[in-house]
Amino acid sequence: MSGLRVHCGESRLAHGWRLAAASGVAKDLVAEFIQPAVRAIPGALAARLRPCCVRLPARLKTPSHASQWVETASRLEITVACEGVEAHDVALELLVCVGQALWEALGPSERATYLLVLCEEIVACVTGEIDEDALEEKRRLMGGRSAARSRRRLEEYARASFASTAAEYVHCLWHDVTVRTGPDHLPPRHLRRRLQLLRRWFPPNRGYQLFAEGGAGRASSPAQ
Repeated sequence: MSGLRVHCGESRLAHGWRLAAASGVAKDLVAEFIQPAVRAIPGALAARLRPCCVRLPARLKTPSHASQWVETASRLEITVACEGVEAHDVALELLVCVGQALWEALGPSERATYLLVLCEEIVACVTGEIDEDALEEKRRLMGGRSAARSRRRLEEYARASFASTAAEYVHCLWHDVTVRTGPDHLPPRHLRRRLQLLRRWFPPNRGYQLFAEGGAGRASSPAQ
């Protein structure tokens, strides 16, 4: 990862969040990716979460993990490994963690509404998803009659699916993205429906818009 280096220590992000970057983290990762991605998070969405501290170590204690998050009594702590990872992917991993934490903060009616959307997609034989984690959970759910009837499988899929949807929602607010098509990807009209749902729950901040003027979509499936 190229760019100037920053010293370790905490700095400020939008929404009153804090950033703790390890020594050696590229300055352009913070300035061009982390800060803009966090600014794009709607205030209504950030308000559902505890004050957040974002940590950017070179790697996590568990090398196979790209990120992790935990809620303490006072704040949400998100940790994303950045060594050897593209800057854009670091920011997206951060947004996925935000989506995972947001799922836990949803009310019962919101979860029920999102589950209904997923069930309607399944009935419509939609095979794709936004990212690999959600796609894997979907395939586990649809792996047989027993799995398809499992409430646990459905909730695991919903959790992964919502996290990737929330991440993609903020991603589309952050900058224009490119649509991908195919059986492994969520069809644009279904993606658009999910994003419109998130927009209704968590309206964009002033100066941000989800879709371009004239109705042309900015959303992609999956993220760039």
